[in-house]
Amino acid sequence: MPDHASSADPAVQRQLDRLTMLSPGADILGLGRITELLARVGDPHLRLPPVFHVAGTNGKGSTCAFLRAAIEAAGLKAHVYSSPHLVRFNERIRIAGALIEDAVLAPLLDEVLSAGGDIGASFFEVTTAAAFLAFARTPADACIIEVGLGGRLDATNVIAHPAITGIAQLGIDHQVFLGDTAEVIAAEKAGIAKPDVPLVTMAYPEEIALTVAAIAATRGAPVLAEGEAWRWQVQGDRLHYSDANGAVETPLPALAGPHQPANLALAIAMLRHQRALTVPEAALARAARAARWPARMQRLSPGPLLDMLPAGSELWLDGGHNPAAAAAVSATLAQVAEGRPVHLILGMLANKDAAGLLAPFAGLARSLYAVPVPGHEHHAPARLAEVARECGIAHVAPAGDVPSALRSIAAGGGTPVVLILGSLYLAGTILDANGELPD
Repeated sequence: MPDHASSADPAVQRQLDRLTMLSPGADILGLGRITELLARVGDPHLRLPPVFHVAGTNGKGSTCAFLRAAIEAAGLKAHVYSSPHLVRFNERIRIAGALIEDAVLAPLLDEVLSAGGDIGASFFEVTTAAAFLAFARTPADACIIEVGLGGRLDATNVIAHPAITGIAQLGIDHQVFLGDTAEVIAAEKAGIAKPDVPLVTMAYPEEIALTVAAIAATRGAPVLAEGEAWRWQVQGDRLHYSDANGAVETPLPALAGPHQPANLALAIAMLRHQRALTVPEAALARAARAARWPARMQRLSPGPLLDMLPAGSELWLDGGHNPAAAAAVSATLAQVAEGRPVHLILGMLANKDAAGLLAPFAGLARSLYAVPVPGHEHHAPARLAEVARECGIAHVAPAGDVPSALRSIAAGGGTPVVLILGSLYLAGTILDANGELPD
């Protein structure tokens, strides 16, 4: 899927323009092109620090954030590869704790594109090769790799010997690439399993769990499932985790939402079942409060957008775009609103399930304003408004953009709680407009 990346740095922008021209403009899953591309730049994926490889429909990014926070709290350094970026392309590649600098990124992209411009590699494949090349050249203690799409045929799955693999929440998304059933999608995610490498998973419904176990068995990977190999529960303001090696207690995550303790527990399970690094219990506890993951139930700070609302209002942002994410976000929103009026601003890509996303918000949202997603094929705001009305949200209307929607909400007075959601691409424009660049 084209990412429409841009940069304020002219040298980086020249390479992004090359990437746009050379890429076929669509993700065609498979490992052939990325394998050839990596070979041409010296197979950097064979020289990475210990790899933590994470897949999942929802929660994989948050899990990676907890992994990074714990590793850094232990005094270690981690490379991180994640996607998509929200505002700056650089967000995809974090080298030994810091976002890649433009002065490093431009020649790196040039090197990869010059080596493999004739392969027809996708945007994501080129980015993956560039990240692995950067990681192989800079010392670090660990490498945290988030799967881009699926798992089995994702470009990141060229890593043959990770320290550990993990799968977060599973659900329905990206059906055009991965299939229409939860079991088929689960099989694709489980494709990151590797021989003799533990595969740590959350607890899934029986059919999905059996699918994951079957795929792992064909690859010789032991499955460490929640509820069997490890457990967790929330008691008061603490998370209690346990496995065969003992118990760990941490504060609840600073990341908002009742779903985040599960992501923290998955990260803890991955760290406690690998042998490449030593991460003490104190670091796990610090990670719970230190982890940050922008545009995932993020409360926006004072800035141009929040300032459009009456004093005392709250403006939240989430890039969730599938039904499972919506269920988690709506539960979080109900908690933070505490009875105050809730208003939604929604923009969605054309290939996403609008009705599935909106259903959990029926009975919670007082109004919804539907907006376009600039630069991307999206549901027409008028159509989104119709879907919202059909889902039971009483006051719905299309809006030209987010500021227009905020002005309409502000005109109603009071101190509302407003959530902007539906697309990580939209979320990026919001962070930029409110002056909150991810760092």
